[in-house]
Amino acid sequence: MVADRSEVGLASARPSGEPGPRRRPKNRKAQIVGVAARAFAERGYHPVGVDEIAAEVGISGPALYRHFSNKYAMLVAAAEMGAQQLLDAAQAADHPELEPEPRLTALIRGIAEHTIDCRREGGLYRWERRYLGSADRARIRVIYADLHNTLTTPIAELYPEADPADNSLRAAAVLSAIGSVTGHRTALSNARLVGLLNDICWDILRAELPPAPAPATGDPIVRGLPVISKREQLLTEAIRIFGRQGYHEASIEEIGAAAGINASSVYRYFSSKSDLLAAAFHRTGERVAIANAEALSEATSRADAAVRIAERFARMTFAMPEILPVYFAEFSNLPASEQHRLRSIQRQNVLEWANLLEGDQIEARFRVHAAIGQVIDVGRRLRFDSRPQNLARVGALMSAVLLGGPAPADD
Repeated sequence: MVADRSEVGLASARPSGEPGPRRRPKNRKAQIVGVAARAFAERGYHPVGVDEIAAEVGISGPALYRHFSNKYAMLVAAAEMGAQQLLDAAQAADHPELEPEPRLTALIRGIAEHTIDCRREGGLYRWERRYLGSADRARIRVIYADLHNTLTTPIAELYPEADPADNSLRAAAVLSAIGSVTGHRTALSNARLVGLLNDICWDILRAELPPAPAPATGDPIVRGLPVISKREQLLTEAIRIFGRQGYHEASIEEIGAAAGINASSVYRYFSSKSDLLAAAFHRTGERVAIANAEALSEATSRADAAVRIAERFARMTFAMPEILPVYFAEFSNLPASEQHRLRSIQRQNVLEWANLLEGDQIEARFRVHAAIGQVIDVGRRLRFDSRPQNLARVGALMSAVLLGGPAPADD
Protein backbone atom coordinates (compact mmCIF):
# COMPACT_ATOMS: atom_id res chain seq x y z
CA MET A 1 0.00 0.00 0.00
CA VAL A 2 1.38 3.40 -0.98
CA ALA A 3 1.14 6.07 1.72
CA ASP A 4 -1.02 9.07 0.88
CA ARG A 5 1.27 12.15 1.16
CA SER A 6 -1.42 14.70 0.42
CA GLU A 7 -2.29 17.22 3.16
CA VAL A 8 -5.65 15.45 3.63
CA GLY A 9 -4.00 12.04 4.05
CA LEU A 10 -1.48 13.37 6.59
CA ALA A 11 -4.19 15.09 8.58
CA SER A 12 -6.33 11.96 8.75
CA ALA A 13 -3.39 9.94 10.07
CA ARG A 14 -2.82 12.28 13.07
CA PRO A 15 -4.63 12.03 16.39
CA SER A 16 -7.54 14.46 16.57
CA GLY A 17 -6.47 17.99 17.43
CA GLU A 18 -2.72 17.34 17.06
CA PRO A 19 -1.06 20.14 15.04
CA GLY A 20 0.73 19.27 11.85
CA PRO A 21 4.35 20.06 11.07
CA ARG A 22 5.09 23.79 10.94
CA ARG A 23 6.08 25.14 7.58
CA ARG A 24 8.74 27.83 7.46
CA PRO A 25 7.29 30.95 5.78
CA LYS A 26 8.99 31.84 2.54
CA ASN A 27 9.44 35.42 3.72
CA ARG A 28 10.93 34.57 7.13
CA LYS A 29 14.15 36.46 6.42
CA ALA A 30 12.22 39.57 5.41
CA GLN A 31 10.13 39.27 8.59
CA ILE A 32 13.29 39.18 10.69
CA VAL A 33 14.72 42.21 8.89
CA GLY A 34 11.49 44.17 9.36
CA VAL A 35 11.32 43.45 13.10
CA ALA A 36 15.02 44.25 13.51
CA ALA A 37 14.63 47.53 11.62
CA ARG A 38 11.79 48.66 13.87
CA ALA A 39 13.67 47.71 17.02
CA PHE A 40 16.89 49.42 15.90
CA ALA A 41 15.05 52.55 14.74
CA GLU A 42 13.12 52.91 17.99
CA ARG A 43 15.78 51.87 20.53
CA GLY A 44 19.19 52.12 18.88
CA TYR A 45 21.61 49.35 18.03
CA HIS A 46 23.18 48.17 21.28
CA PRO A 47 20.08 47.92 23.53
CA VAL A 48 18.35 45.53 21.10
CA GLY A 49 18.98 41.83 21.72
CA VAL A 50 18.95 39.03 19.17
CA ASP A 51 16.65 36.93 21.36
CA GLU A 52 14.01 39.66 21.55
CA ILE A 53 14.04 40.00 17.76
CA ALA A 54 13.59 36.23 17.49
CA ALA A 55 10.76 36.26 20.02
CA GLU A 56 8.96 39.06 18.16
CA VAL A 57 9.19 37.04 14.93
CA GLY A 58 8.01 33.94 16.77
CA ILE A 59 11.11 31.77 16.42
CA SER A 60 13.99 30.68 18.64
CA GLY A 61 17.41 32.32 18.75
CA PRO A 62 19.08 29.34 17.01
CA ALA A 63 16.45 29.47 14.25
CA LEU A 64 17.24 33.13 13.68
CA TYR A 65 20.93 32.33 13.29
CA ARG A 66 20.05 30.15 10.30
CA HIS A 67 19.32 33.42 8.49
CA PHE A 68 21.83 35.84 10.04
CA SER A 69 25.20 35.14 11.60
CA ASN A 70 24.96 37.98 14.15
CA LYS A 71 23.19 41.21 15.08
CA TYR A 72 25.45 43.32 12.89
CA ALA A 73 24.36 41.31 9.83
CA MET A 74 20.75 42.16 10.70
CA LEU A 75 21.62 45.86 10.95
CA VAL A 76 23.25 45.77 7.52
CA ALA A 77 20.24 43.96 6.04
CA ALA A 78 17.81 46.41 7.70
CA ALA A 79 19.71 49.47 6.48
CA GLU A 80 20.09 48.09 2.96
CA MET A 81 16.49 46.94 2.73
CA GLY A 82 15.21 50.32 3.96
CA ALA A 83 17.27 52.20 1.40
CA GLN A 84 16.39 49.86 -1.47
CA GLN A 85 12.66 49.86 -0.73
CA LEU A 86 12.65 53.65 -0.64
CA LEU A 87 14.45 53.79 -3.97
CA ASP A 88 12.04 51.21 -5.43
CA ALA A 89 9.06 53.30 -4.27
CA ALA A 90 10.54 56.41 -5.87
CA GLN A 91 11.30 54.68 -9.16
CA ALA A 92 7.82 53.13 -9.26
CA ALA A 93 6.28 56.60 -8.81
CA ASP A 94 8.53 58.27 -11.38
CA HIS A 95 7.03 59.04 -14.78
CA PRO A 96 9.69 60.67 -16.99
CA GLU A 97 7.13 61.32 -19.72
CA LEU A 98 5.33 63.87 -17.52
CA GLU A 99 6.09 67.56 -17.26
CA PRO A 100 8.35 68.44 -14.29
CA GLU A 101 5.59 69.61 -11.90
CA PRO A 102 3.26 66.58 -12.15
CA ARG A 103 6.30 64.30 -12.27
CA LEU A 104 7.63 65.79 -9.03
CA THR A 105 4.21 65.62 -7.39
CA ALA A 106 3.96 61.92 -8.26
CA LEU A 107 7.46 61.31 -6.92
CA ILE A 108 6.81 63.20 -3.68
CA ARG A 109 3.57 61.34 -3.08
CA GLY A 110 5.11 57.96 -3.84
CA ILE A 111 8.04 58.53 -1.48
CA ALA A 112 5.74 60.00 1.19
CA GLU A 113 3.27 57.11 1.07
CA HIS A 114 6.08 54.56 1.42
CA THR A 115 7.71 56.49 4.27
CA ILE A 116 4.41 56.72 6.16
CA ASP A 117 3.84 52.98 5.69
CA CYS A 118 7.33 52.32 7.12
CA ARG A 119 7.25 55.12 9.66
CA ARG A 120 8.30 53.02 12.66
CA GLU A 121 11.46 51.72 11.06
CA GLY A 122 12.19 54.58 8.69
CA GLY A 123 14.21 56.63 11.18
CA LEU A 124 17.08 54.18 10.90
CA TYR A 125 18.53 56.20 8.01
CA ARG A 126 19.56 59.02 10.35
CA TRP A 127 22.11 57.05 12.34
CA GLU A 128 22.79 53.55 10.96
CA ARG A 129 25.95 54.71 9.17
CA ARG A 130 27.75 55.22 12.46
CA TYR A 131 27.69 51.45 13.14
CA LEU A 132 28.28 50.19 9.60
CA GLY A 133 31.67 49.13 8.30
CA SER A 134 33.13 51.17 5.46
CA ALA A 135 32.28 48.67 2.71
CA ASP A 136 28.65 48.30 3.84
CA ARG A 137 28.32 52.05 4.29
CA ALA A 138 29.65 52.71 0.80
CA ARG A 139 27.30 50.16 -0.79
CA ILE A 140 24.22 51.63 0.91
CA ARG A 141 25.34 55.17 0.10
CA VAL A 142 25.10 54.27 -3.61
CA ILE A 143 21.41 53.43 -3.13
CA TYR A 144 20.72 56.77 -1.45
CA ALA A 145 22.66 58.53 -4.21
CA ASP A 146 20.36 56.89 -6.78
CA LEU A 147 17.33 58.03 -4.77
CA HIS A 148 18.70 61.57 -4.62
CA ASN A 149 19.38 61.59 -8.35
CA THR A 150 15.87 60.30 -9.09
CA LEU A 151 14.51 63.44 -7.44
CA THR A 152 17.18 65.84 -8.68
CA THR A 153 16.51 65.08 -12.37
CA PRO A 154 12.97 66.55 -12.55
CA ILE A 155 14.00 69.42 -10.23
CA ALA A 156 16.71 70.32 -12.76
CA GLU A 157 14.07 70.19 -15.50
CA LEU A 158 11.86 72.52 -13.45
CA TYR A 159 14.74 74.94 -12.88
CA PRO A 160 17.02 74.50 -15.92
CA GLU A 161 18.83 77.80 -15.27
CA ALA A 162 19.52 77.10 -11.62
CA ASP A 163 22.89 76.20 -10.19
CA PRO A 164 23.09 72.35 -10.09
CA ALA A 165 24.18 72.65 -6.45
CA ASP A 166 20.88 74.41 -5.66
CA ASN A 167 18.85 71.68 -7.36
CA SER A 168 20.79 69.05 -5.46
CA LEU A 169 20.21 70.88 -2.19
CA ARG A 170 16.47 71.12 -2.90
CA ALA A 171 16.32 67.37 -3.49
CA ALA A 172 18.04 66.73 -0.15
CA ALA A 173 15.64 69.15 1.55
CA VAL A 174 12.57 67.42 0.07
CA LEU A 175 13.78 63.98 1.16
CA SER A 176 14.52 65.37 4.62
CA ALA A 177 11.05 66.86 4.99
CA ILE A 178 9.45 63.53 4.11
CA GLY A 179 11.84 61.57 6.32
CA SER A 180 11.14 63.85 9.29
CA VAL A 181 7.88 61.99 10.04
CA THR A 182 9.95 59.00 11.19
CA GLY A 183 11.45 61.02 14.04
CA HIS A 184 8.25 61.62 16.03
CA ARG A 185 4.84 60.07 16.62
CA THR A 186 2.45 62.98 16.08
CA ALA A 187 -0.72 61.46 14.62
CA LEU A 188 -2.47 62.52 11.43
CA SER A 189 -4.50 60.51 8.94
CA ASN A 190 -2.45 59.13 6.07
CA ALA A 191 -4.39 61.10 3.46
CA ARG A 192 -3.90 64.40 5.30
CA LEU A 193 -0.25 63.65 6.00
CA VAL A 194 0.53 62.85 2.36
CA GLY A 195 -1.14 66.09 1.33
CA LEU A 196 0.72 68.07 3.99
CA LEU A 197 4.08 66.59 2.99
CA ASN A 198 3.34 67.42 -0.63
CA ASP A 199 2.62 71.02 0.37
CA ILE A 200 5.80 71.25 2.46
CA CYS A 201 7.92 69.82 -0.34
CA TRP A 202 6.52 72.32 -2.84
CA ASP A 203 7.19 75.10 -0.33
CA ILE A 204 10.81 73.92 -0.38
CA LEU A 205 10.94 73.67 -4.15
CA ARG A 206 9.58 77.21 -4.57
CA ALA A 207 11.81 78.76 -1.91
CA GLU A 208 14.40 81.27 -3.06
CA LEU A 209 17.85 80.10 -2.02
CA PRO A 210 20.52 82.68 -1.16
CA PRO A 211 23.79 82.31 -3.12
CA ALA A 212 26.14 79.55 -2.04
CA PRO A 213 29.49 80.56 -0.55
CA ALA A 214 32.66 80.30 -2.58
CA PRO A 215 34.62 77.07 -2.08
CA ALA A 216 36.44 77.19 1.22
CA THR A 217 40.18 77.77 1.08
CA GLY A 218 42.69 77.49 3.87
CA ASP A 219 41.91 76.61 7.46
CA PRO A 220 38.38 77.19 8.76
CA ILE A 221 37.82 80.30 10.84
CA VAL A 222 37.48 79.46 14.52
CA ARG A 223 35.07 81.73 16.37
CA GLY A 224 34.47 81.98 20.10
CA LEU A 225 36.63 81.53 23.17
CA PRO A 226 37.35 78.15 24.71
CA VAL A 227 35.15 77.02 27.59
CA ILE A 228 36.97 77.13 30.92
CA SER A 229 34.50 75.17 33.03
CA LYS A 230 35.69 71.58 33.27
CA ARG A 231 32.10 70.34 33.45
CA GLU A 232 31.25 72.10 30.19
CA GLN A 233 34.41 70.76 28.58
CA LEU A 234 33.41 67.23 29.56
CA LEU A 235 29.94 67.69 28.09
CA THR A 236 31.37 69.05 24.83
CA GLU A 237 34.01 66.33 24.46
CA ALA A 238 31.56 63.57 25.41
CA ILE A 239 29.13 64.53 22.65
CA ARG A 240 31.96 64.71 20.11
CA ILE A 241 33.23 61.28 21.10
CA PHE A 242 29.73 59.76 21.23
CA GLY A 243 29.11 61.23 17.78
CA ARG A 244 32.34 59.92 16.35
CA GLN A 245 32.33 56.36 17.66
CA GLY A 246 29.08 55.71 19.48
CA TYR A 247 28.08 55.67 23.13
CA HIS A 248 29.03 52.08 23.88
CA GLU A 249 32.47 52.34 22.32
CA ALA A 250 33.31 55.54 24.20
CA SER A 251 34.98 55.30 27.59
CA ILE A 252 35.10 57.62 30.59
CA GLU A 253 38.92 57.51 30.34
CA GLU A 254 38.81 58.76 26.75
CA ILE A 255 36.31 61.52 27.55
CA GLY A 256 38.36 62.64 30.55
CA ALA A 257 41.59 62.67 28.53
CA ALA A 258 39.94 64.85 25.86
CA ALA A 259 39.03 67.36 28.60
CA GLY A 260 42.51 67.13 30.15
CA ILE A 261 41.67 65.16 33.30
CA ASN A 262 41.86 61.53 34.41
CA ALA A 263 38.92 59.16 34.67
CA SER A 264 38.55 59.42 38.45
CA SER A 265 38.23 63.19 38.17
CA VAL A 266 35.35 62.81 35.69
CA TYR A 267 33.30 61.24 38.48
CA ARG A 268 33.56 64.47 40.47
CA TYR A 269 31.21 65.97 37.86
CA PHE A 270 29.16 63.03 36.59
CA SER A 271 28.24 59.78 38.32
CA SER A 272 28.34 57.67 35.17
CA LYS A 273 28.60 57.75 31.39
CA SER A 274 24.80 57.63 31.21
CA ASP A 275 24.63 60.66 33.51
CA LEU A 276 27.00 62.49 31.17
CA LEU A 277 24.83 61.65 28.17
CA ALA A 278 21.66 62.80 29.94
CA ALA A 279 23.34 66.05 31.06
CA ALA A 280 24.38 66.81 27.48
CA PHE A 281 20.81 66.31 26.23
CA HIS A 282 19.38 68.40 29.07
CA ARG A 283 21.84 71.20 28.35
CA THR A 284 20.81 71.20 24.69
CA GLY A 285 17.14 71.35 25.69
CA GLU A 286 17.88 74.28 27.98
CA ARG A 287 19.71 76.13 25.22
CA VAL A 288 16.79 75.60 22.84
CA ALA A 289 14.41 76.92 25.49
CA ILE A 290 16.60 79.99 26.01
CA ALA A 291 16.82 80.55 22.24
CA ASN A 292 13.01 80.34 22.03
CA ALA A 293 12.61 82.90 24.80
CA GLU A 294 15.13 85.28 23.19
CA ALA A 295 13.43 84.98 19.81
CA LEU A 296 10.04 85.76 21.34
CA SER A 297 11.41 88.81 23.14
CA GLU A 298 12.94 90.22 19.93
CA ALA A 299 10.18 89.34 17.45
CA THR A 300 7.77 91.76 15.82
CA SER A 301 5.26 89.07 14.85
CA ARG A 302 4.55 85.39 15.34
CA ALA A 303 6.04 84.55 11.95
CA ASP A 304 9.12 86.61 12.76
CA ALA A 305 9.51 84.73 16.04
CA ALA A 306 9.27 81.35 14.26
CA VAL A 307 12.00 82.38 11.81
CA ARG A 308 14.22 83.74 14.58
CA ILE A 309 13.95 80.42 16.44
CA ALA A 310 14.90 78.62 13.22
CA GLU A 311 17.99 80.81 12.78
CA ARG A 312 19.12 80.18 16.35
CA PHE A 313 18.45 76.47 16.11
CA ALA A 314 20.53 76.23 12.92
CA ARG A 315 23.46 78.12 14.48
CA MET A 316 23.37 75.94 17.59
CA THR A 317 23.32 72.73 15.59
CA PHE A 318 26.08 73.80 13.20
CA ALA A 319 28.23 74.68 16.22
CA MET A 320 27.76 71.17 17.66
CA PRO A 321 26.60 68.99 14.74
CA GLU A 322 27.01 65.73 16.64
CA ILE A 323 24.26 66.43 19.17
CA LEU A 324 21.16 65.56 17.11
CA PRO A 325 22.56 62.37 15.52
CA VAL A 326 23.66 61.30 19.01
CA TYR A 327 20.17 62.06 20.29
CA PHE A 328 18.53 59.84 17.67
CA ALA A 329 21.05 57.01 18.04
CA GLU A 330 21.78 56.97 21.76
CA PHE A 331 18.60 58.18 23.46
CA SER A 332 17.61 54.63 24.40
CA ASN A 333 20.79 54.25 26.48
CA LEU A 334 19.29 56.56 29.11
CA PRO A 335 17.21 55.31 32.04
CA ALA A 336 13.48 55.35 31.36
CA SER A 337 12.91 58.22 33.79
CA GLU A 338 15.46 60.39 31.96
CA GLN A 339 13.93 59.49 28.60
CA HIS A 340 10.53 60.64 29.87
CA ARG A 341 11.90 63.94 31.20
CA LEU A 342 13.83 64.69 28.01
CA ARG A 343 10.87 63.86 25.78
CA SER A 344 8.75 66.26 27.82
CA ILE A 345 11.33 69.03 27.34
CA GLN A 346 11.58 68.35 23.60
CA ARG A 347 7.80 68.21 23.23
CA GLN A 348 7.39 71.52 25.03
CA ASN A 349 10.00 73.22 22.84
CA VAL A 350 8.33 71.92 19.68
CA LEU A 351 4.88 72.98 20.88
CA GLU A 352 6.04 76.51 21.70
CA TRP A 353 7.54 76.78 18.22
CA ALA A 354 4.48 75.28 16.53
CA ASN A 355 2.12 77.63 18.39
CA LEU A 356 3.69 80.52 16.48
CA LEU A 357 2.49 79.11 13.14
CA GLU A 358 -0.86 79.80 11.56
CA GLY A 359 -3.38 77.07 10.80
CA ASP A 360 -3.96 73.61 12.23
CA GLN A 361 -1.70 73.01 15.23
CA ILE A 362 -1.13 69.33 14.52
CA GLU A 363 0.05 70.18 11.02
CA ALA A 364 2.18 72.95 12.54
CA ARG A 365 4.03 70.37 14.65
CA PHE A 366 4.79 68.37 11.51
CA ARG A 367 6.18 71.55 9.94
CA VAL A 368 8.42 72.18 12.97
CA HIS A 369 9.81 68.65 12.82
CA ALA A 370 10.37 69.04 9.07
CA ALA A 371 12.25 72.30 9.73
CA ILE A 372 14.45 70.54 12.29
CA GLY A 373 15.12 67.89 9.65
CA GLN A 374 16.49 70.57 7.32
CA VAL A 375 19.18 71.41 9.86
CA ILE A 376 20.17 67.77 10.31
CA ASP A 377 20.05 66.45 6.75
CA VAL A 378 20.81 69.55 4.69
CA GLY A 379 23.39 70.53 7.29
CA ARG A 380 25.13 67.20 6.83
CA ARG A 381 25.15 67.76 3.06
CA LEU A 382 26.81 71.14 3.67
CA ARG A 383 29.27 69.44 6.06
CA PHE A 384 27.97 71.79 8.75
CA ASP A 385 30.09 74.54 7.28
CA SER A 386 28.88 77.44 9.43
CA ARG A 387 29.76 80.30 7.10
CA PRO A 388 26.91 82.83 7.01
CA GLN A 389 25.93 81.94 3.43
CA ASN A 390 25.34 78.30 4.35
CA LEU A 391 23.35 79.23 7.44
CA ALA A 392 21.29 81.59 5.27
CA ARG A 393 20.52 78.77 2.83
CA VAL A 394 19.40 76.45 5.60
CA GLY A 395 17.42 79.31 7.13
CA ALA A 396 15.61 79.94 3.84
CA LEU A 397 14.58 76.28 3.64
CA MET A 398 13.45 76.24 7.27
CA SER A 399 11.41 79.42 6.75
CA ALA A 400 9.73 77.93 3.69
CA VAL A 401 8.85 74.77 5.64
CA LEU A 402 7.52 76.69 8.64
CA LEU A 403 5.60 79.46 6.94
CA GLY A 404 4.55 77.83 3.67
CA GLY A 405 3.35 80.60 1.39
CA PRO A 406 3.65 84.33 2.07
CA ALA A 407 4.33 85.14 5.71
CA PRO A 408 1.25 86.31 7.65
CA ALA A 409 0.94 89.97 8.54
CA ASP A 410 2.34 91.23 11.83
CA ASP A 411 0.13 90.72 14.86
